[in-house]
Amino acid sequence: MKHNILLWITVCLLATSCSNILDKEPDFVSPDYYYNTESELLQALNGVYNRLIDTNGRMYSKGLFSLFVLSDESFYTNNFNNTNIRAGVMDAADLDVGRFWEVLYEGVNRANLLLYSVEGKELDTDMMKAAKGEALFLRGYYYYLLTSFFGEVPLKLAPTMSANDNYLAKSPLTDIYKQIVKDMQEAEKLVLDIDALGYNERISKTGVQAILARVFLKMAGEPLKDETRYADALEYANKVIASTKHELNSDYKQIFINHSQDINESKECIWEIGMYGNKIGTVDLAGSVGVENGILCRDESIGYSGGPMKASKRLYDLYGESDLRKDWNVAPYYYNVVEKRKVNEETQEVEVVQVTEKVMFSATQIYNRNPGKWRREYEIGQKARLFNSTNFPVIRYSDVLLMKAEAENEVNGPTDEAYDAINQVRRRAYGKPIHTADATVDLPADLTKTDFLEEVKKERFRELCFEGMRKLDLLRWGEYVATMKAFGTEISTTAPSEFKYASRVGQNITDRNVLFPIPNTEITVNKLMTQNEGW
Repeated sequence: MKHNILLWITVCLLATSCSNILDKEPDFVSPDYYYNTESELLQALNGVYNRLIDTNGRMYSKGLFSLFVLSDESFYTNNFNNTNIRAGVMDAADLDVGRFWEVLYEGVNRANLLLYSVEGKELDTDMMKAAKGEALFLRGYYYYLLTSFFGEVPLKLAPTMSANDNYLAKSPLTDIYKQIVKDMQEAEKLVLDIDALGYNERISKTGVQAILARVFLKMAGEPLKDETRYADALEYANKVIASTKHELNSDYKQIFINHSQDINESKECIWEIGMYGNKIGTVDLAGSVGVENGILCRDESIGYSGGPMKASKRLYDLYGESDLRKDWNVAPYYYNVVEKRKVNEETQEVEVVQVTEKVMFSATQIYNRNPGKWRREYEIGQKARLFNSTNFPVIRYSDVLLMKAEAENEVNGPTDEAYDAINQVRRRAYGKPIHTADATVDLPADLTKTDFLEEVKKERFRELCFEGMRKLDLLRWGEYVATMKAFGTEISTTAPSEFKYASRVGQNITDRNVLFPIPNTEITVNKLMTQNEGW
């Protein structure tokens, strides 16, 4: 993270660590003696944000763009995905799933404590009001993630104050989403404008609006299927667009180079998770963006990645030949360390030295390729082996445009507005002027509603790959299991023999994988909790 770092690294006032966060007595400074000044409130708020980065990689530092969101955009290499979550194999005792649950509820509890502690207090400054709004938003966002991955969960709106607090059963999804919307709409009135913040690592007004559009699209799809919510999604996407605070970066690859170089750019990236450091030293807010999903490179001076993830041929083939995203998102090379003999000019002795070479893949080596969105070769400063300060974008302006196109199509059909929204994204992809019609790249103007939706789905796949959205999109469209089964079959029948193992990720996905299991630790402690179907 690049902003307010002193606040972030302040000892967390709200820290909790337990197997059952709903039942844990938290360790914090009493609210009777805190939350009275702007500085104190912002320190507490940073504790709420802090749970978006789990130091063990279960949140946006790794899991939410990799092992938790397996889809047809990628697969793990044979060294990583034999019999674990990276191949879709897990159970209710899985450590990663259990810790994911804990971290999400830690975030909820910290937000609850902040909101409880400011209740009835006079918030004298806009910054203090914004802090309350951000806590409301984050509580809603943590519940959005909980429902997206676990389905019905306990809806806890008060902080845990005692180990004797009552246990809670699962709440209906309709109730949880009603609260998510309530929290976020209240937050929209309180948080600061992106111009006032000056950076995107805290949630802004347009950030809240963009995420609300995403929430409403989820509500319109599986499992709630409340199609009236398409109109709400359209309204909130339009709010972001009408604000004129955001715009597409004309150079697609520069978005991700900026992340790697710690350049904060809030025009395209509406909200991103701020990482800081690389675990060299005492600060532990680093991530693994470009490491877990990076280009194979054993040379730490360039930027190490074991290349555990491979991009899918299905994704690669979906790009047009002139689509500039093709060779950026699916890297056409890797780095190989080789030994070479060299004559020492002074001693004339032959020395063996290690040299790192960039090796280009052949046209047929598609399955060999890694995700290339974040390239560690662009990182600046001292590099660590497995961690970096590269921010992760939760939502970009291109996503808002594509949500606008999808929602407009659902509400009014493929109108000119729907076409303009998706075509802006397509023009940028081909290096064309974003706001100038171009028949060479724009969608055909006579698509049916169904065909237009299919084009939106494809464009989201191409544009947002490796950003944690593909699985969530497939889930809300009700297509996840069928897509993964087809993906597995496709690999097993068409991939080169050395990559047929990758079919496991599709073959292992069944109907139960629509949701994660409720962790055994929670089931054991909370007798009101029931397990998700199939687990």
